[in-house]
Amino acid sequence: MLASMGKSDIMELFESIPERLRLSRPLNLPAPKSEFDLAAYFRDLADRNRTSGDVFLGAGVYDHFAPVVIDHMALRSEWYTAYTPYQPELSQGTLQAIFEFQTMVCQLTGLEVANASLYDGSTAVAEAVLMALRVNKGRHRVVMAASVHPHYRAVVNTYLRNSDVEIVEVGFDSTGRIDLEAAALDGNTAAIVVQSPNFFGVIENLDDICAAARDAGALSVVGVAEAMSLGVLKAPGDSGADIVCGEAQSFGVPMSFGGPFVGFFATREKFVRQLPGRLVGRALDSHGQLGFVLTLSTREQHIRREKATSNICTNQGLFMLMATIYLSTMGRKGLREVAEQNIRKAHEAAARIASLPGYTVKFSGPTFNEFVVSTPRPARQLRDELAAGGIVAGVPLDRYYAGMDNDLLIAVTETASIESIDRLVSALAEFGGAN
Repeated sequence: MLASMGKSDIMELFESIPERLRLSRPLNLPAPKSEFDLAAYFRDLADRNRTSGDVFLGAGVYDHFAPVVIDHMALRSEWYTAYTPYQPELSQGTLQAIFEFQTMVCQLTGLEVANASLYDGSTAVAEAVLMALRVNKGRHRVVMAASVHPHYRAVVNTYLRNSDVEIVEVGFDSTGRIDLEAAALDGNTAAIVVQSPNFFGVIENLDDICAAARDAGALSVVGVAEAMSLGVLKAPGDSGADIVCGEAQSFGVPMSFGGPFVGFFATREKFVRQLPGRLVGRALDSHGQLGFVLTLSTREQHIRREKATSNICTNQGLFMLMATIYLSTMGRKGLREVAEQNIRKAHEAAARIASLPGYTVKFSGPTFNEFVVSTPRPARQLRDELAAGGIVAGVPLDRYYAGMDNDLLIAVTETASIESIDRLVSALAEFGGAN
């Protein structure tokens, strides 16, 4: 192969890389293992994962019940015909599933157009910001709530790091909601980005936020990390949101120790030409038969690079399919019932914890299935002590917010039994005053 390329040494293939940047030693890797030893090695790693006990983690990944029909349906051969939907004659099953997913996302978000080609919630929010900048060309300011998921904010900052866009982070008040007055939206603001329920589990006042954005000529972007909330809360589009995007993991997609997941993205029809990714639509063939096709593809793979709106390059087909099967199985009533169970159990747990000496619910704003508890001792210590007893109590917030050393983010979904909530409350009472 080297000879056919006119090369005498493999290192000649790396001549374009400055010598100071090349690795001049072998990689620091262990010796190779046999298949038997490698399998044993991975079994040992898997055994270190905690897969049982009482878990109250949330923060963007939620433990929801997934009906077994999802696995059964997702493995049917109809979905094996295409990885990506480029050839409609070969991928009708995949295309129809994407079309149904788009339709359900529109129904949940209250918007007219949705796509199916975002990796996860963080990239969905980042793509929404880029889209807002395209729509409001000439504006160079993005206002973002500090209560947006820290990982989502980090991805947005990475996307825009080398641009001339100013990202202004706005804090929150005692309710846990964005301090809208401090946002100071002006004629240079392309978008305001909020999350609802936000990272603290608090439901934002989207009516006021979207109205303020509209008055300033900016787009309102609403991120959703807990999609189950859409089963019971007012659709963000009905509040005036221009873009609603986020994470659909709650809809039957396994937590998988943190991913991969599936993003969703919806907007108003007047912005469809700026939508990232692609759209699937219905059409009739020459024989009058119903079929599904790509109706809009705005990736650089399909059109001239300068015309592309995104380089996101997968529809996360399997996870999109699982979410579609989940939503189809649950239906409107089932989704609402699950969402209501989340509210009831979380609010009961919050009230019981707040009744313990030294504990308070930090924010007064309305919540869905997640809330912040101020603890009598550093939350990280408390979390570690409870974890030793088989209870994963939540996420200490000092990792993301300065001065919140005694604040613990707790999520309670429909999978939490009354007994597990009892054990959490008892453990918090026992360890709350320990040194």
